[in-house]
Amino acid sequence: MDQSHPRWSRRRFVKGSMVAAVATGIGGTGVVVAADPKPETTRIRLVQTRSMCQAPQYVAEELLRAEGFTEVQYLKRTGPHAIADALSRGEADINMHFSGPLLLRIDRGEPITILGGVHPGCYELFTRERLRTLSDLKGRAIAIGAMQDPAHVFLSSMLASVGLDPRKDVQWAVKSSAEAMQMLAQGKVDAFLGFPPDPQDLRARKIGYVLVNSNVDRPWSQYFCCMLAGNKEFVRKNPVATKRAMRAILKATDVCANEPDRASRVLVDTGRTERYDLMRQVLKDIPYGKWRDYDAEDTVRFYALRLHDVGMIKTSPQKIIAQGTDWRFLNELKKELKT
Repeated sequence: MDQSHPRWSRRRFVKGSMVAAVATGIGGTGVVVAADPKPETTRIRLVQTRSMCQAPQYVAEELLRAEGFTEVQYLKRTGPHAIADALSRGEADINMHFSGPLLLRIDRGEPITILGGVHPGCYELFTRERLRTLSDLKGRAIAIGAMQDPAHVFLSSMLASVGLDPRKDVQWAVKSSAEAMQMLAQGKVDAFLGFPPDPQDLRARKIGYVLVNSNVDRPWSQYFCCMLAGNKEFVRKNPVATKRAMRAILKATDVCANEPDRASRVLVDTGRTERYDLMRQVLKDIPYGKWRDYDAEDTVRFYALRLHDVGMIKTSPQKIIAQGTDWRFLNELKKELKT
């Protein structure tokens, strides 16, 4: 095969990678699927955006079909609030999303339930010049996609951790990712918090300096970044379907962790990304294999405390956990999908 233009059909990928993964124990055994009741619905709807860190839910397409979903829909959406909006409105049934914005929606009483964690990091904070600490951002301009978007929420919690008030100690510049990266290169903003493929692109172009990498820097690397969430009514009405969908996505997460080359090929082949090289680097950078190890409830508590401290949410962490999370399926799947 010509590695410069790797092309695998979806069917070949399923036979050559996913089935092999299940057979070797990466994603558990097929016996579990057969033993479960049939899903209450055969339709499952997810959101497709430009974010490469959500690779597992795209790699999971054929695994979702194997779980009994005959109609697997990926709704193409754009905009900084696309995922949370779709979940809240019931347009999407289940999806990966950054924990911070999910907490804001739950705080407002929107019908979203957090179900589990997928991976602990993908965000990287780039600065125009070398800075020593987050405190050095005081008074500087930071580019984000929108107020209360994932980058704004994440960086607000980071600033709060070093005693800065994100409401008055920094200047927020609302720009698209392309505009923000260009402004960073031109010195028109001081910092930009990006998610894949933007960090990989900035490094390839040698633009800026990395101040924080949530993949490796504590405490951020010790908590989930992307979590699985569902529309509350969908989860209530369809517990079997919810568990089956989660199982497919978590199996696909294992495939991303253990077979990044093959996962990258199918993502290119199915049109989720054009850049095999960047996709492969993303899958190698993000620690997908941590979903079993980290505590999803700890993540909710960690971010809820920080967002509460800066006035972005009013609800206590305990109430957020009680009203906006459901760990039943995750606990069962951790036992079923042992490595």
